[in-house]
Amino acid sequence: MTIRRARLALAMPEIMAGIFLTGCLSSGSVGDAVGQNGAGAGYLASIRSSNGLSALSPDSSLEQAALEQAKLMAGAQTMNHTARFGKSFGRRVRGNGIEGAAAENIAHGSFGMDELFQRWMNSPGHRRNMLNPAYTRYGLASATEANGKRYWALILAD
Repeated sequence: MTIRRARLALAMPEIMAGIFLTGCLSSGSVGDAVGQNGAGAGYLASIRSSNGLSALSPDSSLEQAALEQAKLMAGAQTMNHTARFGKSFGRRVRGNGIEGAAAENIAHGSFGMDELFQRWMNSPGHRRNMLNPAYTRYGLASATEANGKRYWALILAD
């Protein structure tokens, strides 16, 4: 082993610790994080009834999975269906005891429920999720990052 390789090998624990700490420090703090099933009920009922569909039932397991996603996105300060550390939508749903078909709508920004549901209805994929007649339950949650940007997650399931 050359001297250069030996120094690199000896330095690896410090380098790896620095990379790990940098990754930990780069995540933002999460402020307000709450389940929003009650606040979203009227919006979802109106959207579905105006399209000839029955209302969705609020589900605490789905709300918990949505809250987990909203907090992960706020902490990472990024909107993505696959959360930090590769925790996919499927893993989060199964980890919260949810089986069967499910879909997720996510959003972020400094807006309220009116604009949130309007944006989702104006997006073909999100609209399709909310109007899927197979879905009977939902969970809605939000979390805020330090700068006030809110992250939303809606999970729908059969």
